[in-house]
Amino acid sequence: MKLVCKHFDELSNEELYKILKARQDVFVVEQECPYHDIDGADMDALHVFIEDKDSVLAYLRAIRKDTDTIQMGRVLTLQRGEGLGKEILKAGIQQIIRNYDPQRIYIEAQSYATGFYEQEGFVICSEEFLEDNIPHIGMELILKK
Repeated sequence: MKLVCKHFDELSNEELYKILKARQDVFVVEQECPYHDIDGADMDALHVFIEDKDSVLAYLRAIRKDTDTIQMGRVLTLQRGEGLGKEILKAGIQQIIRNYDPQRIYIEAQSYATGFYEQEGFVICSEEFLEDNIPHIGMELILKK
């Protein structure tokens, strides 16, 4: 397994295929949620993922939301219970800091996962809302004041 961090134009066709397949497997198939995953934002995103030779095992993307904020999204793991979620989240935070040096990181987390993000310092910053009929909540990690 290896950690990879690339901007869209640095991804190989094979890497992009593996990323899109992993996102489809988790968000569309597993969660039974048909939605527009290919949303036009990937081309402006930083893609952070853990891969083996055959697939992407964990993934997230980061996109500039505004001057001071980077939005993290599409956080997933395909192999659960092995610590990959924590590993990809920590790596994503480090790569966001290294590539963008933002004041904060924002995420629209699925509500059931708030505890996972709170372990890394994220705090709830919104009321619960529905996104594709799944309860979500805004969370942020303040890096600079």
